[in-house]
Amino acid sequence: MVDISRGSALGISGASELFQLLRDGAPRTRASLAQTTGLARSTIAARVDELMRLGLVTPVADAASTGGRPPSQFALNPAARIVLAADLGASHATIAVTDLAGTVLASRSEPMDIARGPETVLGWMVEAGLALVAELGRDRKELVAIGIGVPGPVEHSTGRPVNPPIMPGWDRFDVPGWVQQHLEVPVLVDNDVNIMALGERALAWPNVEHLVFVKVATGIGSGVISGGLLQRGAQGIAGDIGHVRVARGADVPCHCGNRGCLEALASGPAIARALREQGVDVQSGSDVVELVKRGDIDAIQAVRQAGRDIGEVLTACVSLVNPSVIAIGGSMARAGEHLIAGVREVVYTRSMPLATEHLAIVQSAAAANAAVLGASMLAIHHVLSPEGIDALAAR
Repeated sequence: MVDISRGSALGISGASELFQLLRDGAPRTRASLAQTTGLARSTIAARVDELMRLGLVTPVADAASTGGRPPSQFALNPAARIVLAADLGASHATIAVTDLAGTVLASRSEPMDIARGPETVLGWMVEAGLALVAELGRDRKELVAIGIGVPGPVEHSTGRPVNPPIMPGWDRFDVPGWVQQHLEVPVLVDNDVNIMALGERALAWPNVEHLVFVKVATGIGSGVISGGLLQRGAQGIAGDIGHVRVARGADVPCHCGNRGCLEALASGPAIARALREQGVDVQSGSDVVELVKRGDIDAIQAVRQAGRDIGEVLTACVSLVNPSVIAIGGSMARAGEHLIAGVREVVYTRSMPLATEHLAIVQSAAAANAAVLGASMLAIHHVLSPEGIDALAAR
């Protein structure tokens, strides 16, 4: 049985712990909750009443009964509160309002250079987010958290970017502190690939415990979910595969100062550079994708080779973390099966058979929405935690 008998620190008599059973959205009766927890029916009733007062659970259609009055069922009320989810990319920004189930209620995207600095970018995020809340007719008091993804390393414990290579002016900037000067709610910050992994899992693989999400765009990185939990590592840079050395590129310089990094060989700009060296008129990763879609042989072969290079690094990842799913996303994933075919070619050939027997290597199902969905999950997981429920009760 689940031990939730201890009262919460804020005096809501264990309602926050009881809520952890209800947050999956499955309807339950007072009797089933009492049976699961071992608590008295009167105790369960009091805690359910407290959660209903907060609006976090709501009665749903009655369960079937063998006779007499059917028992009432209760479940999570996703509409009770809202969160803001922000995807701040290198050259774009997206803000969305979602409910507590992660359903996007409204969103807005604009071109935005992250190099404009934190005050400018975060100022747009706050202003656009509040505008969306108002457009939905929701009270800003219903906003309970903000999740933010940024294109650089983040010290997760503080939410501060640390030495981000493409984010001038953001190093050690107190993102949560600045945002909370304008919106007094919890602010959760993580790097973009980590939140993309959360978004991909929530949308397409909710029951998968071991997943690696690989973003291939201007840079290359991965988010690792193991045992159902996002793995950030000691300093928050777990999954930084873009700067793993690949033998084929031993002499190719990388902006990090080393040579032979995966990112210097297989990112969008790297593929474009390789094609220009062959005399192909292409300037960016997006140009490469368009050539692939038109069936250009040189572009297809270059993308396929990039997939092989990525697969070489992922072979080591497969041996280390043994995922069930590798999802490939980012702007270069729009090249479709050509990139993924290169990854599969190497991973399935070089990995141990047991590790790949049930391994799926697929294109991201969440695609361009992965980051916003993941930022939403980051905020929601915090809000619906026992500590988050206690904080809501104290507001």
